[in-house]
Amino acid sequence: MPLIEEFKRTGRWLFRWRSFLPLLAIFLFLVSLESYTYPKGNHTLDILWEIFCFIVSFTGLGIRIYTVGHTPKGTSGRGTKSQKASVLNTTGTYSIVRHPLYLGNFLIWAGISFFTHSFFFSIAAILLFSFYYERIIFVEEGFLQEKFGEEFKSWAEKTPVIFPRFRNRQKPALPFSIKTVLKREYAAFFLIITTFTCLEVIGDFYYKGKLQISWFYLLLFSFGLAVYIVLHILKKKHLLDVEGR
Repeated sequence: MPLIEEFKRTGRWLFRWRSFLPLLAIFLFLVSLESYTYPKGNHTLDILWEIFCFIVSFTGLGIRIYTVGHTPKGTSGRGTKSQKASVLNTTGTYSIVRHPLYLGNFLIWAGISFFTHSFFFSIAAILLFSFYYERIIFVEEGFLQEKFGEEFKSWAEKTPVIFPRFRNRQKPALPFSIKTVLKREYAAFFLIITTFTCLEVIGDFYYKGKLQISWFYLLLFSFGLAVYIVLHILKKKHLLDVEGR
């Protein structure tokens, strides 16, 4: 099979299952936590490191929020069966990077991998992410080029794939929609909080030899769960729907 066809085949498969395949990484995270320890055995340094990891991951979520809040309906979706795009996004974050949502995902993933305190695991996780999304981007851009032709080519020539070029920034075509963000990103918000809470509990279990959860993480998880439930109900009742979004 020609290499380009192999890229297309694996890219389509990864695109279809991209919402579930990261769950397979849970096993790798659990293995990496077996050597979990505080930086230099210092609990204060551990707290500072956790804050850094939160900042990295929530910066990624912030990029997703800003992007989703300005995009029209029919683009930047979560579909898995096939690529869909009614228009080509070229303004807002799409004017400085071609795949802002994947950039956001990368930072979320990086923050979580850093949380394990394992340098080698973090490098492996980042390399896995790079391979994973390289194939997906290959397929998506092939679809966009076929559908939008010269418009896509012109945009792609001046807009980097994943590393932002801020001097290219153009004002978003649509105003920011908080309802759209709440509708589409509440699950990601809860997933980040849940993942950090689980890693903290399991990491402390390996380090201290006992299962416990701090008040901070208990309150954080409870808050995340409450937000998830409320927004899920509002979404089901179509109270977060916005015309054209």
